[in-house]
Amino acid sequence: MNRLFFGDNLGWLRDPKEFPDASVDLVYLDPPFNSNADYNVLFREASGEASQAQFHAFTDTWSWADAAETYNQFIDTCPNLAVTEMMQAFHSFLKNSPMMAYLAMMAPRLVELHRVLRPTGSLYLHCDPTASHFLKLMLDGVFGADRFLNEIVWKRTFAHGNVGRNYGSITDKIFWYSKGATYCWNQPFIQLSDEEITEKYPNVDPNGRRWQSVSLRNPGLRPNLHYAFTASNGITYQPHPNGWSCNLERLQKYDSEGRLHFPSKPGGALRLKMFADESPGERLQNIWEDIPPIGAQAAERLGYPTQKPVALLERIITASTNPGDVVLDPFGGCGTTVHAAQKTGRQWIGIDVTYLAINLIKRRLRDAFGEELQFEEKGQPTDFASAQRLAELDKFQFQHWALSLIDARPLKEGDGKGADRGVDGLLYFYESKEERRKVIVQVKGGGVKRNDVATLLGDVNNQKAAGGILLTLEKPTKPMRDEAADSGRYESKLWHEKDYPKIQILTIEGLLSGKERVEAPPQMNPFAKAQREGRPEQQRKLI
Repeated sequence: MNRLFFGDNLGWLRDPKEFPDASVDLVYLDPPFNSNADYNVLFREASGEASQAQFHAFTDTWSWADAAETYNQFIDTCPNLAVTEMMQAFHSFLKNSPMMAYLAMMAPRLVELHRVLRPTGSLYLHCDPTASHFLKLMLDGVFGADRFLNEIVWKRTFAHGNVGRNYGSITDKIFWYSKGATYCWNQPFIQLSDEEITEKYPNVDPNGRRWQSVSLRNPGLRPNLHYAFTASNGITYQPHPNGWSCNLERLQKYDSEGRLHFPSKPGGALRLKMFADESPGERLQNIWEDIPPIGAQAAERLGYPTQKPVALLERIITASTNPGDVVLDPFGGCGTTVHAAQKTGRQWIGIDVTYLAINLIKRRLRDAFGEELQFEEKGQPTDFASAQRLAELDKFQFQHWALSLIDARPLKEGDGKGADRGVDGLLYFYESKEERRKVIVQVKGGGVKRNDVATLLGDVNNQKAAGGILLTLEKPTKPMRDEAADSGRYESKLWHEKDYPKIQILTIEGLLSGKERVEAPPQMNPFAKAQREGRPEQQRKLI
């Protein structure tokens, strides 16, 4: 069963009931890079263009004050002595630096990821040069240096025009390790262009088939493949001193199928015809330049700051797993890994510590594969008590989660000034092809009172919104409901079959139980259609 976890991945990974030993076939992780930067989600407007509205996704900065306890606990309990000694060596060199804090975060997670991998499983770690040298050593310690298979270089962006006194940095690294000596491997191939085929296969048979001439010499010394061969043209050919590359039966089969290239000069070497139409392409090497970055106008683009192309994850997943295998992404982000796993017929597990990411993943899966896609959600509030706990622990995560209950888009974080003050999220609906209107949403995790309704109504009028929704953890009072009812209603020019309350009060408990729902025009865009992967054209819902 596919699963989506909300919360700290280390806590989940250490739960043996959720993640038993040897239960996963592939781990792909694209963790923070210790870049010392803030990353924002950039949303789309109705036109498909990028909006100026941004929301903070995560901060890639690490503090030793936050990591010291994790480091000390890890040193005391880690079962891998090599990793323990390596971490102590790192600490003696890096001291209590942000880099050491970052490594203290990564080490226990890599140990747990190694534990949950099956003996035939693989791990791909995506990073950049900021910490790649330390991560490579750490992976050597966790997996063993003999389990390192490749350092893949992916060209993640186009050439930079603003490079100053250095070379443009346009690549990421992906380290590939296997857990055991025997691992799943489905050889990927790169398809050649017509020009490349013409260059690589310069010869053409009378029937029009292109071919190239390849050696029949054995690369090593093979006395058992040392024999004279009389071909169909009546000439007897002698092998190279190393011997033929195949036995007599295979060579005779090549001859009967017209696959031998006879030399034009006496004494020349007999060779083999390799036909272009029988070649799957060129074997993929470890420099990947054929998967372009996600452009600003790409349909795939979701606005998540570290989003990777689906094609990149499809390549990794199909190369190192088989259909039905389990793929785990412990830093789920915007869900590219789980999207690619679902698309290629694998089972998947995604984890992320922010509900902004979890909600984005759910929307993405729903848009790509439909409402009927089934997966299990864990770590998220399912009743009033757990919602209350989330509100007490983290008001921002509670806010993101609450907005997702009504499919509202979170508003950008600001400094508390200007027109967006007090507004946490938005719902949009269309009035015409050129016009859409908004319903503003305020989330209250604490006490609510009558003047909250008046404040929301004022915001609705000031922003010329169609209506407003007060989403509250606590039950509203009768005066609050009366105030909302007295605010009036609005009509939609396009969706004119009914009118809608200008101010609505919805409770978390009511939404969870299904007793309450939003009264507003549909968010569907009736003027634009999107082709869904593997599904008929359907109307696109705004993100």
